[in-house]
Amino acid sequence: MAEPGVAVATVLRDLAEIRGVDLELVAGAGGVSRRITNPHPQKTGLALSGFDQYLREGRVLVLGESEVRFLESLTPDDRTAVVRRVFAHAIPCLVVTAGFDAPPELYAEADRANLPLMRARGATPLVMARLSAALDAYLAPTTVVHGVLMDILGLGVLIVGESGIGKSECALDLVVRGHRLVADDAVELRARAEAFLIGTCPELTQHHMEIRGLGLINVQDLFGVASTRRSKRVELIVQLERWDPTREYDRLGLDEVHYETLGVRVPMIRMPVAPGRNLAILVEVAARNQLLRHGGLNSARRLADKLDAELGHARETADLEFGEDI
Repeated sequence: MAEPGVAVATVLRDLAEIRGVDLELVAGAGGVSRRITNPHPQKTGLALSGFDQYLREGRVLVLGESEVRFLESLTPDDRTAVVRRVFAHAIPCLVVTAGFDAPPELYAEADRANLPLMRARGATPLVMARLSAALDAYLAPTTVVHGVLMDILGLGVLIVGESGIGKSECALDLVVRGHRLVADDAVELRARAEAFLIGTCPELTQHHMEIRGLGLINVQDLFGVASTRRSKRVELIVQLERWDPTREYDRLGLDEVHYETLGVRVPMIRMPVAPGRNLAILVEVAARNQLLRHGGLNSARRLADKLDAELGHARETADLEFGEDI
């Protein structure tokens, strides 16, 4: 079972690659295996003055100018005592912002406790915001669903349904029509900011698709680099279902159905599968219609409102023509 959180070493390596947060490890290198379990960095506040019971485990501790200046105002012995008391908490690492040189006691105690001490050149609010955003990507809740994720006209569409119903064939047809594959068969979903889902493909199966009768194909090799992408926000779920003649399906598109996972609700369409139905075209039209709805244009609702207005007008006319004489 994987340990919770993300190792400090992983954060250092990846942030150095993307340059989102410029971090430099200056002490405590022996503790880079410590794990961060909370995406929200914390400032010490009054912790340096003895009020340290609200320091939370698993959160990155940030020292800004006020904290560094406070430590500099103490005697070396007092600084050592304060730092040791703070380091007694289960914090994974420490970040000093704005490029400040921390007092030497901080370096010495970080090495002694094997607690990674890092320095960032950016201002404290900027470092905390970017670090929190980066950690949110690592620590967001995740799940894996069986389906196909496509980028259709810029809209992330997740196609789900029972095995063998035609999800991959539909996705292949969409790729031929110029849309982009994100993931086939296994789609990794990650909740970001508890508000939306990001879908990605496992590294091992990236760009690949399984088609019954053909086997595994590499979509990027067949159709070019523009036919795939690494990740996409999921904005519409299309659930393919075998046609059931005894079931009543939505004819107008007025019913609002949602798919919920990881605490996030995404609009969903249930699409019956039957011989003669071109699923790729139907899914593309569903994506186009969802884009219109995002722009505030709901064709079904607009027609329903127009019909209601016409019926209301007809009733008023009937009342005038056939009402009781006064």
